Amino acid sequence: MRDNGMEDKLKGMGNKMKGGAKEAWGNVTNDERTRAEGKADQLKGKFQETVGKAKDKLND
Repeated sequence: MRDNGMEDKLKGMGNKMKGGAKEAWGNVTNDERTRAEGKADQLKGKFQETVGKAKDKLND
């Protein structure tokens, strides 16, 4: 079965959303660790989306 990258893109979007919420919560609670974890989750999500897009390009 060919991997079209959709799974990576969906996971990436989920991590970006989770990270955004976590970063916002860190801002509200003034918790630097939670804010940093949120930023890291967002970065992970962006990377996963990039991998998914690259897989799509390879399968074209």
